Amino acid sequence: MNSEEWVSALSRERVTIAPSLLASDFANLENEIRRLERADVKVLHIDVMDGLLVPNITIGPPVVAALRKKTSLKLDVHLMIVKPERYLEAFRRAGADSLSIHIEAVEEPTPVLRHIRELGAAPGLVLNYGTPVEKILPYAQEADILLTMSVPAGFGGQKFHADALDSVRALRRAAREDALIEIDGGIDVETIGAAAVAGVNLFVAGTGVFRADDYRAQIDALASTAYQALSGATGN
Repeated sequence: MNSEEWVSALSRERVTIAPSLLASDFANLENEIRRLERADVKVLHIDVMDGLLVPNITIGPPVVAALRKKTSLKLDVHLMIVKPERYLEAFRRAGADSLSIHIEAVEEPTPVLRHIRELGAAPGLVLNYGTPVEKILPYAQEADILLTMSVPAGFGGQKFHADALDSVRALRRAAREDALIEIDGGIDVETIGAAAVAGVNLFVAGTGVFRADDYRAQIDALASTAYQALSGATGN
């Protein structure tokens, strides 16, 4: 299945939970992955931070490659790094299924997004919390994934900012119909419903999943809450 096919398939499902490995037990990543697979997770969200674009440092291509050897789940790689174009091929070779770059990190995103597509990965474009949504709108049609941060990028466990949903709604209007609208930051059972109604269909959840004892029950609760909100909004 190529990048367009799996992205389009997920967009039709309306609700997909992508656990963020940033909140997982890094000393037991293989075990964490097995628990998520048993919970029927389809996408793993991987945060790559360089300490420059955001005030934190996480992982690089070798860790992504190690994860790829352990799972067939889609690896949704979020590049919170400056000059991401320098590392696209390395992360794709490591096994990334999608590569999302920050609008704040590139002067001209179109050639970078097109290069990601040429490499065979799904291109994503990210809007950090606090950046005006108008900055990303001209490039919305170039991306398979449009990610809105609902917290300032860089650290997990932050409180959800509801005003980020204004950006979500704007991106949903500007995006291709088959694109994924993704949100990252503070997603839990209290916030996921409003995000779903605003137009999100790919939900990154870090502590909202990994703080639970039962990952399957927590992921099911998140998805159920999102679907209930969508049902209530449409009257179905």
